[in-house]
Amino acid sequence: MNRIRKAGKEEIVGSGNQESRNWDSSILFFLVFWLPDFLLIFSCVPIFLIHSASAAPAVIGSKKFTESYVLGEIAKHVLSDAGIPVEHRQGMGGTIILWQALRGGQIDAYPEYTGTITQEILKRGDASSLEQIRESLATFGVGMTEPLGFNNTYALVMRRSEAQRLGVRTISDLRKHPGLKIGLTHEFLDRQDGWQPLRERYALPQQNVIGIDHALGYSALANRSIDVKDAYSTDAKIEQNDLVVLQDDLQFFSKYEAVFLFRQSTRPDAIAALRRLEGTLDERRMIRLNAEAERTKNYTNAADLYFNVGAPRPSGHSGPSHFGESFPHKLARWTLRHLQLAGFSLLLSVIFGIPLGIVASRGGPIGQAILGFASIVQTIPSLALLALLVPLPFFGISVRTAIAALFLYGLLPIVRNTASGLQDIPRSLRESAIALGLSPRTRLWEIYLPMASRSILSGIKTSAVINVGAATLAALIGAGGLGEPILSGLNLNDHVTILQGAIPAALLALLVQWFFDLLDRVLIPQGLRL
Repeated sequence: MNRIRKAGKEEIVGSGNQESRNWDSSILFFLVFWLPDFLLIFSCVPIFLIHSASAAPAVIGSKKFTESYVLGEIAKHVLSDAGIPVEHRQGMGGTIILWQALRGGQIDAYPEYTGTITQEILKRGDASSLEQIRESLATFGVGMTEPLGFNNTYALVMRRSEAQRLGVRTISDLRKHPGLKIGLTHEFLDRQDGWQPLRERYALPQQNVIGIDHALGYSALANRSIDVKDAYSTDAKIEQNDLVVLQDDLQFFSKYEAVFLFRQSTRPDAIAALRRLEGTLDERRMIRLNAEAERTKNYTNAADLYFNVGAPRPSGHSGPSHFGESFPHKLARWTLRHLQLAGFSLLLSVIFGIPLGIVASRGGPIGQAILGFASIVQTIPSLALLALLVPLPFFGISVRTAIAALFLYGLLPIVRNTASGLQDIPRSLRESAIALGLSPRTRLWEIYLPMASRSILSGIKTSAVINVGAATLAALIGAGGLGEPILSGLNLNDHVTILQGAIPAALLALLVQWFFDLLDRVLIPQGLRL
C-alpha cells in the first residue's frame, strides 16, 4: 500500500514538472511567434486613429491657457481659408511638451513667445535679436514667423484693494511683506526666467509659495487663498478681477513677443498662411479676444471676432465667420476617441496580462518579478507615466503614447487576478485532473482557466474602469477624448464645460462596469457564480 501511494505521489510530481515545462513552452511560443505581431499592430494603431485616407492635415498645437487656445483657433481658421486641411490640438501642456511635439513631427506649428524661446528652448540667459533666434531655431529644423504685433510678458499681480492697503506698487515692495502667500503656475516655478531667478534678483523673503494652475490661480486670488500670482500681461482676468500689475522696477522680465513656430518641412502654403498673421494683433486687441473667449466660454467665437471686427485682416481672408461644432458632434467625437484609447489599451492589457498572470501563478523569482513590475507601474501616477513616455523616441506626443501608458496602467489587475485565480484552484482538483490522464495543455484550457475565469474577468473589468478614468489625461498630450472639455473648463474656470467631459466619462465607466457584469452572467458557468 505504501508503495502504491509512493508511486502515485511520484506520478503526480512528475506530471507537475511536465506541466511546468509545457507551460513554459506555451509562453515561449507566445512570446516568439505572437509578440512581434502584436507590437506591429500596436505601432500601427495610432496611424489608423489619427490619419485619414486622404492627405494628413496640418496640425496646430496650443498650450493650456486661454490666449494660446485663441491663437491656435485663429491659425486653424486662416489655414482652413487657404484650403489646407487643418486640425487644432488644444491645451497640450507647457512649453517643453509643445516643443518636443514640434520637433518630433506630431504637430506642425504652435504659438510661442520670443522670451520663452530664448530662455526655455534655446537656454540663453541674454536677450537675442529675432534674427539670432531664427538662426538658432533653424539648426533644429524649425522656422519662426515675424511677431504678431503684441508683447505678452510675465507679470506679478495682486488684488487692487490689498495692494493699496499694504502700499505695494512694485515687485521690490514685496520685500516689506514676507508673510504674503504666493501662488505660481508650475511652469513658472521651474523656468529659467521664472520664480527662482526672480526671487534672487529682488531678494524676496517669501517662503509660503505654492504651485497652482494658471486659471485656478485667479479664483484663489479672489477667495484670498493666495495674495500674489504670476500672470500674462494680456490676461483679460487682470481687469475683470480688478487686479493690479506690480511694476517690474528692476526690469527682470524680457520681451515676450508672440510668434508662430513651425517645422521647416511643413507645406509651403501653410507657412505662407501663418505669415499672413504677422503684425495683425496689438496688445489691446489680444486682451479683448481673451476676454471674449472667457465671456462666451468659446475659443472659436474669439477667433471669429479677430476676423470680423475691426482688426487688420490677414491678406487673402475672404471667408465668412467660422462657427464651432455643435455640442452633440463634439461629444460624439470626444467619446469615440475616448473609447478608442480605452479599448485598444485594454485589448493590449488582456493580450499580455493573462499570459503573464499564468506565469506569475507558478510563483518563484519569475512570478514575483512579474507581479513586482506590474505593482510598481501601478504606483506611478498616470500623469507622471505619460511624462516619462513622451521623451522616448518611439512615443513622443502621440496617441500611441497615451495607449502605451493606459496599457501599462491596466496590467496589474489582470495579471494579479489571473495569478490568484489559478493559485486558488484546490490541489485535490489538480490531482484529479492529472489522475484522469489529461495533458497539461488540456488541463490549462479546459479546467484551470475556466475555474479561474471569474477572477480573470473581474481583473479585466477593474482594468477597463481604470482605463476609462485615466484616459481623460490623454488630452494633455493632444490625444483627445473626454479630457478635452475638462482641461478647457479648468482653463476657463467654467464648471459647465468641465461637466461636459466629466459626466460622460463617469457614465462611460458605469456602462463599462455594467457590460462586464453582463458578461459575467453570460460567460461564467452558473456553478462558478454561486
